[in-house]
Amino acid sequence: MKSSFNDIINSERTVLVDFFATWCGPCQALMPILKSVKEDLGDAVKVVKIDIDKNNALALRYQVRSVPTMLLFVDGKLVWRQSGVLQKQDILKVLQTYSSTSV
Repeated sequence: MKSSFNDIINSERTVLVDFFATWCGPCQALMPILKSVKEDLGDAVKVVKIDIDKNNALALRYQVRSVPTMLLFVDGKLVWRQSGVLQKQDILKVLQTYSSTSV
């Protein structure tokens, strides 16, 4: 997964990564919020979900200690991270602040 993950975050699009676990209640609450964000922004943002139980090495690499944890990559660089559930408007504001994404 490591090489394909690097390819994904180094794409020309803004990439929002959600580290989650299937057993995590807050992670389940975040799923429809992220789906709605993606529907609003379309191809302007790529949303990637990473199951920490299946991708432990990647979670360790990015020091994910709690779930959900979202990381935002712009031009392959980590520009923002946040643990916990955020509301849709807050996520959209972050995307607008750190990328050329218009909301």
